[in-house]
Amino acid sequence: MKSIHLRFLAAALGLFLICSFARSVHAQTAGTWNIPVKFKTTKNPMAGSKESATEGKELYAKHCKSCHGTKGLGDGPKAASLDVSCSDFSTAKFKALKDGEIFYQISEGMGKMPSFKKNIPEDNSRWALVNYLRTLTGK
Repeated sequence: MKSIHLRFLAAALGLFLICSFARSVHAQTAGTWNIPVKFKTTKNPMAGSKESATEGKELYAKHCKSCHGTKGLGDGPKAASLDVSCSDFSTAKFKALKDGEIFYQISEGMGKMPSFKKNIPEDNSRWALVNYLRTLTGK
């Protein structure tokens, strides 16, 4: 009898893990960011810094422009070859994001967008990128 309960428990746990993984994969491919609450309230330690935005512009040119385009409209040269659309940083939806949410997205990536923790290892540099993205108006 104990063996049957253990098998049932193991099967239930396995099913739970499979469903959790599938939900996570679906959220990433569907373009839904699951941003932890902590990042929704994280303050930008470099907010308003023009020097920071200048550094962010350089990082953007190196790491982001090929997909998101010169003006951040999601129309970079690589965008057409992707099976997902690239974010347009001039939209009201993007502008409504908190700085911490953008920092999380840059740091963690999702789906086709890579994590930039390795390519931009310094937190302050990723905050600089957030500051530069805030300057893009799409014009």
